[in-house]
Amino acid sequence: MTEPAPYLSGLVLTGRRVVVVGGGGVAQRRLPRLLETGAQIDLISPAITPTIEGLLMNPDLRWVERGYAEGDLDGAWYVVVATDDAAVNDQVSAEAEERRIFCVRSDDRSRATAWTPASGQHDQVTIGVLGGGDHRRSAAVRDAILEELRTGALGARESLAKQPGVYLVGGGPGDPDLITVRGRRLLAEADVVVADRLAPQPLLEELHPDVELIDAAKLPRGRSAQQEEINRILVDRALLGKVVVRLKGGDPYVFGRGFEEALACAEAGVPWTVVPGITSSISVPAVAGIPVTHRGVTHEFTVVSGHIPPGHPDSLINWQALAQLSGTLVLLMAVENLPAIAATLMEHGRPASTPAAAIADGTLPGQQMVRSDLAGIAATMAAAGVGAPAIVVIGNVVDVAAQVS
Repeated sequence: MTEPAPYLSGLVLTGRRVVVVGGGGVAQRRLPRLLETGAQIDLISPAITPTIEGLLMNPDLRWVERGYAEGDLDGAWYVVVATDDAAVNDQVSAEAEERRIFCVRSDDRSRATAWTPASGQHDQVTIGVLGGGDHRRSAAVRDAILEELRTGALGARESLAKQPGVYLVGGGPGDPDLITVRGRRLLAEADVVVADRLAPQPLLEELHPDVELIDAAKLPRGRSAQQEEINRILVDRALLGKVVVRLKGGDPYVFGRGFEEALACAEAGVPWTVVPGITSSISVPAVAGIPVTHRGVTHEFTVVSGHIPPGHPDSLINWQALAQLSGTLVLLMAVENLPAIAATLMEHGRPASTPAAAIADGTLPGQQMVRSDLAGIAATMAAAGVGAPAIVVIGNVVDVAAQVS
């Protein structure tokens, strides 16, 4: 005979008492989502994990620092038993049964009165999957459903509770898998997408056919004119009640001119939201094997735009001060001006022998990296044909990375 099917129901636990018995790994996994419900949670356990200890900053979570005792379920609406002591689990579930309180057991689902589904959320839709006791299957089905919802493949776009406005989305360093979950969800909901040339291009192929795609790289040339036109398009489409995603490479606020667009929206009375992305200044070196910090090697890293050379009247960078630092220097948009930058750094005291590396097309299939020192990195890049877009890393962390390459 097949096992009777459970009855799925959404519990409204806001303000209601929930008891969790046990402070180990299972409780650690269950607590975050329970806290999201607004439940008043009493965690009963003589010891807890460091992660749970960090959750105690939430006023809805109270730690009762002892073992379980009879009467601990008074006033409870829901119980989670998550200890590694079968006798304690039996005691709690027996008392819950007597009091008619639904009880989840991590050790023996057959003796529980409730099961925890593999759950997730997308756009105010909660997904819960019970796989007949097979937790891996439950999680796999849940993940597949969520992915389909996030990409727009599942569910009608018209049924989404969309909020019109402008969303400044960081697409990450290039690999489409490195965009944030929220960024990908917004692309699935978008009516208009204004994309940079450095935004992850494969994501554009996934857009719904009805989405208006505007390639920012093809707008009128000239840096100022182009930005003004981007601002105009963002405001214009948003005032029409559309969901407008401004998709950028990296992070919108790290040399992405994102806040200029935010200001334009604010001035026009258009609601805007920034969705941070993984900045290429950290992620590209990391994927190439270079940590921008390493214990005992550097206590700081500095990210610098190299689009204006040293000595230029528009430059805002104190290159002399940068040369005096001993930590990691990460240069963005510096390929053209790298010879002048390297010469200036050496002139003001940065050793010519300082290790350096350059990574082009970071995180993408064509990623290319060359290594040299500060004195030779520009020539090494030129000889290898490494051009923009590229990240240049200067500092002893380059040699740290060489230890495992």
